[in-house]
This record gives sequence, C-alpha cells and structure tokens, in this order.
Amino acid sequence: MQTNTARAAPHIPGEEGLWVLVLGDMMVFSLFFLTFTYYRGQEAALFAQSQKAMNQYCGIINTVLLLTSSWFVANALNAARAGMGARAQRLFSLAGLCGLGFVLVKIFEYSGKFHAGITITTNDFFMFYFMFTGIHLVHVLIGLAVLSYAHRRAGRAVLQPADLSALECCAIFWHLVDFLWIVLFAIFYLMK
Repeated sequence: MQTNTARAAPHIPGEEGLWVLVLGDMMVFSLFFLTFTYYRGQEAALFAQSQKAMNQYCGIINTVLLLTSSWFVANALNAARAGMGARAQRLFSLAGLCGLGFVLVKIFEYSGKFHAGITITTNDFFMFYFMFTGIHLVHVLIGLAVLSYAHRRAGRAVLQPADLSALECCAIFWHLVDFLWIVLFAIFYLMK
C-alpha cells in the first residue's frame, strides 16, 4: 500500500472544526467537573460515604481498557501514515474491542448499582455519577462508530492526505473520550 505522507510543513492533526468541537466539549465537561466539585464541597460527608459504594475494580478495568484503546489508535494512525493499511485496520479493530469492553463493564457496573437500589435519585453524588458517566458513555458509543469508520477508511488501497486527515480526526475524538474518562475516574473513584 502506498500513501502520500509528504507534507510541506508541520501541521495540526485533523481538521480545525473538530478542534472547535473538542474544545467546546472540554469546556462543557469542565463546567460539569466544577459543578461536581462545588456540590462535593457542600456535602463532603455524603459524597465521601457514597464514593465507598463505587466499584474500584470496574473503574480501574475501564481506565485500562480506554488507555489501551488509545494506544491502539495511536499505533493505527502511525501504521496508516506508513502505508500499512491492513495493520492500521487491525489496530483500529483492537481499539474498538477495548471500547466495547468498556461499554460492557459500564453496563455491569450500572446494573450492580441498580440491583443495590442506587439510582440517579439516590443522592447528589449518584445523580452526578449517572449523568456524567452516562454522557461519557454516549461519547464512547459515538467513538465506536468513529473507530468503525476509521477501520473502513484505513483499508483503502492508497491513502491520500484527505484519508490521513480523516483518520487523525477519528483518533483525536477517541483520545478526547479517553481523556474525559480519566478525569471522571479521578473524581468519582479516587478523589478523597
């Protein structure tokens, strides 16, 4: 597989419009995190007690899954740039499997909470938990569709600069999903 990877000058990966989306999404999540921190300060004992009901193992497994998936995506992008489309496709597939694993672990974790009688109306901690992780889960599902698109696009016989730009956009979005989870993991599972 041949690819045209020559560039006249260094460039910012992806498209400018995607970076606007990423920055906007990060601003919205920053407001979420600030809101959570404010309410946590108002109800520190309740939040600390509620945090004890969190399944640390699920949080750790999901963090490892997303970090691993981002590693696969970064390597897939490098493979595509090097003209190794089949390798890029395999790596995008592995990233997608990690993303599916994340979804399954999150469903398992949610069902455990529901089985224990913990819902979005239990208290403010769990309201934030279900809302923020639910919004993040939607991002993961969109990201899985993006990875599926990247898998197909990487399989083209010859990757043009537009193909590489599209793959960069896919990688950027998936890394955003990973970054947001790391912050969510920290505030819901680790923050004391």
